[in-house]
Amino acid sequence: MVDLPTQARVVVIGGGAVGCSILYHLTQLGWADCVLLEKNELTSGSTWHAAGNCPNFSGSWALMGLQRYSTTLYRELGSLVDYPINYHVTGAVRLAHSMERMREFEHVCAMGRHQGLEMEMVTNAEMRDLFPYMKDHDLQGGCWDPHDGDIDPAQLTQAFAKGARDNGATINRFCPVTGVRRDKGEWIVDTEHGEVRCEYVVNAAGYRAQAVGRMFGRDVPCAALAHHYLVTEEIPALASLDASVPMLRDPDSSYYLRQEGKGFLLGPYEKEGCRVHWDSDNDTMPADFSFQLFPDDIERIDSYIEDACERVPLLGEAGITRVVNGPIPYTPDGLPLIGPMPGVPNAFEACVFSFGIVQAGGAGKICAEIIVEGEPETDSWAFDPRRFTDHVDNAYTAAKAAEVYSNEYAIHFPQIQWPAGRPAKTSPLYDTFKKMEVEFGDYGGWERADWFPVDGDTTGPANTFLRPHWFERVGEECRHVAEHAGVIDLTGFSRFEITGESAAPWLEGLVTGKLARPGRIGLVYFASPKGQTVTEMSLTRFADDRFWLMTAAGALWHDRDWLTSQLPADGSVRIRDVTRDWGTLLVTGPKSRDIVAEVTGLNTATDAFPWLTHQPITSIAGHALRVSFVGELGWELHAPTDRLKSTYAAVMAAGADANIRDFGMLALESMRLEKGYRSWKGDLTSDYSILENGLERWVDFKKPSFTGREVLLAVHTKGVERKFTTFIVDAADADAPALATVWSGKERIGLVLSSGFGHRMGLSIAHCMIDTAYAREGNVVEIEIFGERRSATASEATALYDSRSAKLRQ
Repeated sequence: MVDLPTQARVVVIGGGAVGCSILYHLTQLGWADCVLLEKNELTSGSTWHAAGNCPNFSGSWALMGLQRYSTTLYRELGSLVDYPINYHVTGAVRLAHSMERMREFEHVCAMGRHQGLEMEMVTNAEMRDLFPYMKDHDLQGGCWDPHDGDIDPAQLTQAFAKGARDNGATINRFCPVTGVRRDKGEWIVDTEHGEVRCEYVVNAAGYRAQAVGRMFGRDVPCAALAHHYLVTEEIPALASLDASVPMLRDPDSSYYLRQEGKGFLLGPYEKEGCRVHWDSDNDTMPADFSFQLFPDDIERIDSYIEDACERVPLLGEAGITRVVNGPIPYTPDGLPLIGPMPGVPNAFEACVFSFGIVQAGGAGKICAEIIVEGEPETDSWAFDPRRFTDHVDNAYTAAKAAEVYSNEYAIHFPQIQWPAGRPAKTSPLYDTFKKMEVEFGDYGGWERADWFPVDGDTTGPANTFLRPHWFERVGEECRHVAEHAGVIDLTGFSRFEITGESAAPWLEGLVTGKLARPGRIGLVYFASPKGQTVTEMSLTRFADDRFWLMTAAGALWHDRDWLTSQLPADGSVRIRDVTRDWGTLLVTGPKSRDIVAEVTGLNTATDAFPWLTHQPITSIAGHALRVSFVGELGWELHAPTDRLKSTYAAVMAAGADANIRDFGMLALESMRLEKGYRSWKGDLTSDYSILENGLERWVDFKKPSFTGREVLLAVHTKGVERKFTTFIVDAADADAPALATVWSGKERIGLVLSSGFGHRMGLSIAHCMIDTAYAREGNVVEIEIFGERRSATASEATALYDSRSAKLRQ
């Protein structure tokens, strides 16, 4: 241990691969005044016993990019910092037992190639050439990543540490953190050896992230599970080889197998029987578990060992020399936490990594960029700690973590809905819909009706990338809304009440466009200092100094922190989270006018209640907003939560003669695609600017200032190189998956952002971000759909359905 500094710019808590990577990347960005504190020795948590596998493969675009950065960096890190690293780039074969698995591989390989990875689909014969010891009688094929491999976790960590030290950072081992506190706008980090005052703190404490988080008043969603792997004795056939065999992953059987020395290393993910090892509610984690393992429990994985031995008979010829059963931390969705600590100023998290070795490099880069530059180079919402909001407690985390671990190698179908931990947040209408045997979906923790089965319909999950079993029923819901009237419960909007004498000028300085006048509503967009899209909100203006800002259910903490971080210090603007105080019903369709009039007592004629205006509903102390996300005539009825059920009953009674019907979120998604409406973190991500997203009409350059103005003005003057464009796709039995590649001949020209089938128009639709030169009306390109290129035609209008919004205005 070196002398503990009394002051630093950044303190990183935790000395595993991730913590040391953050320290290294901070110094790469020029911040040398940084300190890492580790309670024991470097790597003493999960890092030391990690298997060290380094895949690029991922169904998540963001995660693939993060891992790709790591694997690329690791190939040169040893020489960059002058520290030897055992990094074996052996390549990896993934086995597919079914055509659905092959479709998954086709899509991931296409994503990988778009990111510059040399991933490819392979036949059984090609897999035997790559890994000659396997049986392939029951396989459909597989995929090959030549840049997969494994690395020594301790050497990786020490290399990051050396690079950070060489650049001026300080590492203090055997220096446990005992507490943190705020003082005069700074953090004071207390340790057993003194205190460090700093501007920024990072929780990189691995499976101990909860203990550190509590020092900040934060309950980190982290559950530690026990993960086994075993190492065999030397196998003569492997010992005689000049080079290591590739890694083999059998996701359908749920294990990985790789060469370790002259033997094999086998690591299964149990589909059943996995469990959270420590009780977070009762804090049963030992005070110090450094360099320790759980007792062997090899019976749990016997069936996986047998399966692997059948697949690779050579494995069965060797005895076991070592069994590792150590803690592996999981979040509720299995992805790590990288980014701002929710609700805590100048505090960040980079923890709860289930695959921390391969993700350490990219995590360090992202975390350092957020701290130093205010935002990462690429959108990192997939890892943002604020994606888990107020419904996530220890019980929820434990249930979801075990579920994710059990499905670690499962196929992630487009509409997958796993049941553990649910329901978490419910509308007052949840029980009503449950009695109707509705199929629900999870939206930011809120249960919403996905679709409404009728007698004889197949229900349950659609384990396919092709058109699901609910396709026709959802189509009926869409057409019924367009021809008659429909109602959907949208309770769960993140909702903030903004008040105060400075509320209007404060908002003017944040949003890119104009504020609605009192009595009106409108969309507003927030740009980052670099001009990238931060978020979209709908603004309802009640008075000069009173507003509602509504946003996506999952954006609750993200948008709260964005707003509160920029509040004036004088208290002239106040923000109140009123999300749980209100419920929302959308009543929409050509027959909705009379229904809303009867329920609210309002004059709903167009001249009395124009589009994009709002009026109070005095009978329920609520509000009617004339707006519809499906693109039909309609109103949102906002009722106090305790009056939502009675309001719904009144809507259904008033709409009986108009043949009103419930519709679900899948129908809503279909109809919003037809209207060209953007989805947050689908179409709207920080990878693109507001101008690239085709939202120029919501940017007012006549305003003297707003966040990101100068950058956006420069882009506006020069012209965008990429453009949001709607395509009509000549799809077969599958719509384009999100993040599919758009082609023009041999040239990759863009990506699909969101897509699906527009049932009112009978068209397969894709929202794409493409090179501007190809965004012309009628231009024909190709979109890669599970290995097959399908033609797609560009539309001049973003909205294919009612492009002039006549139905909304009528």
